[in-house]
Amino acid sequence: MTTADAAVQDEDVATARRLVHPWRWAGGFVLAVFAAQLAWFLIHNSRFQWDVVWHYLFDPTILSGLATTVLLAVIAMAIASAVGGLLAAAQLSGFPPLRWASTVYIGVFRGIPPLVQLIFWFNLAYLLPRLSLGIPFGPVLLSWDSNQVITPLTAAIIGLSLVESAYLAEIIRAGLLGVDPGQRDAARAMGFTPAQTFTRVVLPQAMRVMLPPAGSQFITVLKGTALVSVISMTDLLHSVQVIYDRTYQIVPLLIVACAWYLVVVTLLTMGQRVLERRFSRGVTR
Repeated sequence: MTTADAAVQDEDVATARRLVHPWRWAGGFVLAVFAAQLAWFLIHNSRFQWDVVWHYLFDPTILSGLATTVLLAVIAMAIASAVGGLLAAAQLSGFPPLRWASTVYIGVFRGIPPLVQLIFWFNLAYLLPRLSLGIPFGPVLLSWDSNQVITPLTAAIIGLSLVESAYLAEIIRAGLLGVDPGQRDAARAMGFTPAQTFTRVVLPQAMRVMLPPAGSQFITVLKGTALVSVISMTDLLHSVQVIYDRTYQIVPLLIVACAWYLVVVTLLTMGQRVLERRFSRGVTR
C-alpha cells in the first residue's frame, strides 16, 4: 500500500472538505452577471412605463377579462376531461369500430390548429343556419337559430374543449396502461368488483402518471384562451387590446397581461404539485 492510499483510508469523511468545482463557480458568475444586466434593463428603461403597468394592473376591465379567461379554461378543461375519458375507454375497448372512431377523432382534433378550429366553430352558422334535434332522417323535434346559439363564448368552449379532449384522451390512456396488470389480478383475487378495482386500485396509481401532463394541458388551455380574442371574446388579452387601442400604451398593457398569466399559472403549478404529492404517498419519500 502506498503512502497516498493510506492517507485516503485515514481521512474522515465527516471532516473532509468539499471538492472545488471552478466551472460551477464560473457558470454561477455568468448567470449572476446576466441577471444583474436584466434587472438593470427592466428598472432603468423608461419605456416599460411601470407607473402605467401599476395603474392598469387592477383595472376592472382587466380583472373582468381575467375572470373570463379562468372560467373559460375551467369549463373547457372539465368538458375535455369527460370527453377524453370516454375516448380513452373507447381506445382500450375490445370493439374495433369504437377504437377506430376514437382514433380518427383524436387524429383530426390534434392535427388541426386550435386557432383554425375556433374560427371554424364561430362561423358554423354558414354551414348550419339552424341547429336541429330530432330523429335521424325523420321529424325534427327542436330547432334553434345558429347565430343565437354560437356566440363567442360557446364557440370558444366548443373549440378549446374538442382540442384538449384529444390530448387528454392520450394522457388518460397512457396512465391506465401504465398500471401493472398484476394489480388488477390481485384486486380480483381479493374479491373486488370491477368498479372497486378501477376506483381503488387502478385509478389512484394511474393518477401519478396522468397528473403531470394533465396539469401541463390545463396550463396550455389557460394560455390558449388568448386565441379567443380573434373571435371578439372578452378574455384577458382582448380586454388589454381594447385599452391599448384607445391609449396606444401597448407595451405596458401587454406587461399587465403577462403578469396576470404568470400569477395564475404559478398558482395552478402549486396546486398541481400538491396533488402530485398526495397521489405519490407510499411510493416516494
